Amino acid sequence: MRRIGFIGVVLLGAVSLCVAQGPKPDSLVVVLKDGHQKSFSMAEVSRIDFKDGSMLLTQSGRKEVINMADVLRIDFGSSEHLSAGRNRFVGRWEVGVGVGNGKFFITLKPDGQARKGMGSGHGTWIVVNGEAQISWDDGWHDIIRKVGEKHEKLAFEPGRSLDAEPSNVTDARNTTAQPI
Repeated sequence: MRRIGFIGVVLLGAVSLCVAQGPKPDSLVVVLKDGHQKSFSMAEVSRIDFKDGSMLLTQSGRKEVINMADVLRIDFGSSEHLSAGRNRFVGRWEVGVGVGNGKFFITLKPDGQARKGMGSGHGTWIVVNGEAQISWDDGWHDIIRKVGEKHEKLAFEPGRSLDAEPSNVTDARNTTAQPI
């Protein structure tokens, strides 16, 4: 219970700081641990309450309850700034299976959904520290990151931490000229 109160104080402090230091944030994005995101227009949010381990957002007369145990982080900012980091990863990526083992495609959609052409085809993705982190339903995890002038895909087998040595590393190339 104290943890939820602390999170509430930090959240309110962050909003106050954003408002006091320059342009007002126009969006609040709640990033969930499963990779999904929930975006809220700050102009429409009239109240945020924390109660019994949940965050209750009131916007335009509607209430939405979000379990705080499911929250990875909360981002504040302009919608242009928040989407710019994601947009550079949106699209259809040609990636390797492993060195010399062929290629397949990964599609990263703007809503945080991901598809791949092998294994369990569904997953979710988020941007963390400037790289796309993908969680697949079959337990595998991939990271697409920019390295110099190109991109690489790092694959992590089920049970392997993203901090561990990857199972394989291959080139990654976005085949779509613009985000889809």
